[in-house]
Amino acid sequence: MTTRNDALTDVPGLRVGHATRIGGGHLTGTTVVLAPEGGAVTAVDVRGGGPGTRETDALDPRNLVQRIEAIVLTGGSAFGLDSASGVMAWLEDQGRGVPAGTRPGEVVPVVPAACVFDLGRGGDWRARPDAATGREAVEAAAATGPGSPVQEGNIGAGTGALVGKLRGGIGTASTVLDSGITVAALVVANAAGSAVDPATGALYGEFFAEQGPVTYPTPRTHEAAAERLAKVTEANGAQPLNTTLAVVATDADLTRAQAQKVAGTAHDGIARAVRPVHLLNDGDTVFAMATGERPLDAANPLALNEVLAAGADLVTRAIVRAVRAAETVSAGGRTHLSYEDLYGARPGAAQQGPA
Repeated sequence: MTTRNDALTDVPGLRVGHATRIGGGHLTGTTVVLAPEGGAVTAVDVRGGGPGTRETDALDPRNLVQRIEAIVLTGGSAFGLDSASGVMAWLEDQGRGVPAGTRPGEVVPVVPAACVFDLGRGGDWRARPDAATGREAVEAAAATGPGSPVQEGNIGAGTGALVGKLRGGIGTASTVLDSGITVAALVVANAAGSAVDPATGALYGEFFAEQGPVTYPTPRTHEAAAERLAKVTEANGAQPLNTTLAVVATDADLTRAQAQKVAGTAHDGIARAVRPVHLLNDGDTVFAMATGERPLDAANPLALNEVLAAGADLVTRAIVRAVRAAETVSAGGRTHLSYEDLYGARPGAAQQGPA
């Protein structure tokens, strides 16, 4: 059963904010997932061969920090990780973080972050997110109301995203399990691999996303799309460095070890929607957050399984939504085509969750 917004914010207490930079050489941005005050149990699993991350070691279940206040997903490759500094400063201003001093408000916010490669896609290699971008994104998250819709497509960290030769972006999805537990995902789809079956033009993820029948383009549409894409790709030149990022969240009461298992299993959702995946030039990273509002069934030692399965399914569906929400853009002397520009919208798309 899908929740009200079919978005990460359907997990009570979570908020999402974007800061987007377009024009003047920019095609990038930052997205922040803000936890409820007091933080959320958080873990991470990194599978890509070229990750760019910050503070992920703090999420190891063997280490000290139990809860974190925010996660940063950003463009700008490793340079863009500076956006986490702006989020850290904002949290300090709110007195949110790990108590580390002798007086109230003396805290150290732990802000895990991961980046995607989008350098130069707007034309200027040095046009990338910084601390001000991160602060803008966290302030945008804090300004939203509880359960607010999440914007998808080319916004925030998904502004300059590509999936293979097509536009990627931000996508999100959620569900309520039979137990009443909510599980949700938000993805920045920016993969080196492709989301499109080369034989048919269908999206790989639609075979698994449980959102209706797979949409198969007509052979004529697929042939025309392939020809158009080939011409644009040749003109663009190589764009080899990428990464898919995801946050899987739940209101279940999880330990950090259980959250780490959720993060690891959720990578299966990327593999269903993108082929190939977890390459040396990907930095695929999945965070898991648990707000702890709903206990797992203590009498069932396998109660976590439904959360694990849902997390992977929702990552797949979020990637499909990201690719379908993306828009064609011309920037930096290149044109990046969107899937729906080439193949058309999915029938009944207006009935899906908010864009």
